[in-house]
Amino acid sequence: MSSSRASPFRVWPFGAPPPRAWPSRALPSRLLLSRALPSLARPSRVFAASLLVPFWLLPGSSPPATWLWPVPAPHSVTRSFEAPASPYAAGHRGIDLPERRGAPVFAPAGGVVSFSGVVAGRPVVSISHPGDLVSTVEPVIGVVPVGDRVAAGQRIGLMASGGHCADACLHFGVRLHGQYVSPMLLLGGVPRAVLLPLQASILRETAVVPLKTPS
Repeated sequence: MSSSRASPFRVWPFGAPPPRAWPSRALPSRLLLSRALPSLARPSRVFAASLLVPFWLLPGSSPPATWLWPVPAPHSVTRSFEAPASPYAAGHRGIDLPERRGAPVFAPAGGVVSFSGVVAGRPVVSISHPGDLVSTVEPVIGVVPVGDRVAAGQRIGLMASGGHCADACLHFGVRLHGQYVSPMLLLGGVPRAVLLPLQASILRETAVVPLKTPS
């Protein structure tokens, strides 16, 4: 659909440097097509993208099928994904799902077990999936050897104790091209494309870890 009026939105590819200066006319900071998200005023936390496209449009990505939950139903999230302001800043790089010790844990999608061992005192299982996606669940005692291929929904381990939650929970994280993304994007729980104005804010539940902007 064409229009004679200039659009206030622009497509800005991930990895490209943002413009040196924003337009002088302020745009509504809470304007988005699908949902309102919190705004952060610090320029260092503004994305280099004004249009968050589905992440499989990034180089080397392809549209993934909706993933499965790694724990049995019913499903609830006790803590959501919180994108950090930088790769080393505080945040919550995954989602927490309440689950009892000894419960089965399943592969969210088909792939190859790339790690099964202990990290920082907690048992961890990671699976490499097509499209340069990696899923990680903890604390989970793996039952599938590293290097074995698993199918979506296949049991890959058992819930252990020692997680970071006050109550027993499974921490489920996903990385795309080495960057943490919200697992809810793949579970179908949030919009996969969100349109933001030029004065964009960090997306706490749907975004990848923000890129650094040039000084």
